[in-house]
Amino acid sequence: MAQLWTAKRVVISPDAPTLADAVASRLLSRLAKRSAAGKTSHLALAGGAIGTAVLRAAGDHASGHDIDWSLVHFWWGDEVFAPRADAGRHEQAARAALIDRIDVPARNVHAIAGADEATDQDAAAAAYAAELARFGEDDRPWPDFYVCFLGVGSDGHISSLFPDRSAIQVTDRSVVAVREAPKPPAERITLTRPVINSARCVWLVVSGSDKAAALGLALAGASYETVPAAGAKGRKRTLFFVDEAAAVGVPPELIDQDF
Repeated sequence: MAQLWTAKRVVISPDAPTLADAVASRLLSRLAKRSAAGKTSHLALAGGAIGTAVLRAAGDHASGHDIDWSLVHFWWGDEVFAPRADAGRHEQAARAALIDRIDVPARNVHAIAGADEATDQDAAAAAYAAELARFGEDDRPWPDFYVCFLGVGSDGHISSLFPDRSAIQVTDRSVVAVREAPKPPAERITLTRPVINSARCVWLVVSGSDKAAALGLALAGASYETVPAAGAKGRKRTLFFVDEAAAVGVPPELIDQDF
């Protein structure tokens, strides 16, 4: 167990707004350093309230950082299968919060096809897999993600990988369609676990007392099939950015405020 704990660290903020601002500041400073070095950064974004709050905070502070946005690519960890203009899509929230507020080339924004563009969910998943593969290699048909952002549901789900559902077990595809999801909307598209875990850094952003139990199970090494968040880990770093309400019961040895 201790060996697992060394791979997962927790950074705690007092509340949700402070949490979002702290994560956004860390992201922007790292993107500035990478772009100054001429490095391309692929980001997988998360939906949900806290994921959008992070992007909004980044949008508020982006002008204070010297970032070459032509070197940054935006992707989504999952998406609602609805028309592209639907306000419930993660893409629309991310555009309003950050993407439409920065000078990023349109070709760097890789949205998942909407219900008004693809014939069905499987076609949308296949199209997204093909887009990912354009930036991958033969043995890894998807980009080398610098950061994969994840929210965590009160049931421990990440992206649209829900507990005890078939999608969490898929390892031979990069993208799958999710039908009859236990959390509405029921129809979704999601990246699979191998893609998430191939990211250099996985940043899980968790807010609220209703997430405390799921956070505890994820940190304690529960089965990824029953608590998907427990199976999320980056190649280099796996960080849980949480607020105090979610951090109840986090063992002191896991806390890393110096990161």
